[in-house]
Amino acid sequence: MKNEATIQFVLDHREEDVRALALRGSRDKEVDLPWALDQIQGWQTARHKLPSWAAIDGIIYPPHLSMEQCSSEATAIYKCCIVERLPESCRETLIDLTGGFGVDFAFMARCFDHACYVERQAHLCDTARHNFELLGLPHARIINADAEQVLSEVKTEPATTLLYLDPARRDSNKARTYAITDCTPNVLELLPRLLQCGQHVLLKLSPMLDWHKAVSDLGNHVAEVHIVSVGNECKELLILIAANHVGEPSVHCVNDGQPLIYMPSQDSVAPAIATSEEVRYLYEPNASVMKAGCFGLLTRRFPVKALATDSHLFVSNEQVEDFPGRRFAIIAVTTMNKKDLGRALSGITRANVATRNFPMTAQQLRQRLGLKDGGDYYIFGTTNATGEHRLYICNKL
Repeated sequence: MKNEATIQFVLDHREEDVRALALRGSRDKEVDLPWALDQIQGWQTARHKLPSWAAIDGIIYPPHLSMEQCSSEATAIYKCCIVERLPESCRETLIDLTGGFGVDFAFMARCFDHACYVERQAHLCDTARHNFELLGLPHARIINADAEQVLSEVKTEPATTLLYLDPARRDSNKARTYAITDCTPNVLELLPRLLQCGQHVLLKLSPMLDWHKAVSDLGNHVAEVHIVSVGNECKELLILIAANHVGEPSVHCVNDGQPLIYMPSQDSVAPAIATSEEVRYLYEPNASVMKAGCFGLLTRRFPVKALATDSHLFVSNEQVEDFPGRRFAIIAVTTMNKKDLGRALSGITRANVATRNFPMTAQQLRQRLGLKDGGDYYIFGTTNATGEHRLYICNKL
């Protein structure tokens, strides 16, 4: 912990703009300004990303990059849900091999009798040691070491019940990386040892990865794929590997707690296509479903049809309330003909515009229509099954 002057500076100024504080500085020479600014910026991030942590006085926050990379409270809680579905015999020991700021560890550790946090950066270990005490985790064991070193020392009998890894996705030049083999540690190289040491392995990977390729790379022990979105933004790709699993994995598309679960073999055909424009409702799949690409499944599991194979928008005549995504009531469908547009857009001066499988970007279409952004109307520019461009003017349900 820092001296009282620095701590008081953080408390007095944590609602203020960090850049303005950095320019203004502190008249008190006892204040460690760089550290204080990290704490202020960290707390301001945590208010939204980790509200339960921000509510605890004394939590120490790492520099900006670690705060940027750490899990949110919502995604950490979701990992607890994965853990809680495992058999009770599989919830004895957790080893987090890439501890970082410790968010995922702190949430998951409560589900285990024993929990070990491993981190190669000493300053993050010091931060974790301080924070875990405030968070009420007396059973947390902290090890300052590399994942490879700890794995080499883990006894294979009895096996650790869960190993967790969130590989660093930046190279030596701080540039982002996405492929599993480009991350640190390299999970593919460690996988044989991981399977020797753990009954289950949970991996957090980049949401930019193709989940099909990730499953192919990791082999047939992959039991579950979780594509996790918060606020309709894809945040994490989680892979659960089970040493005793063989066969295809289940795929879990989750957005703000709304799940769609299926087996890849259930999504083996193209989506059913709408044959008429006389429809009343339009649906846009959520970010996790879009990432999964399970569009054929949607038209079999729900009474909807796709506007076209590549449009990824769906329609129906009856409202489908449990569709995994946004739902809209269609006001009008129009061509790009000037007269048709004039009639359909009469009285509309602003709208939320989106395009899918359309020759213009959303911004270009908005400019073409002469509309301001926002408001209560939603306009989707797309291409139908016969290759004709259409605008669907809607209200959100």
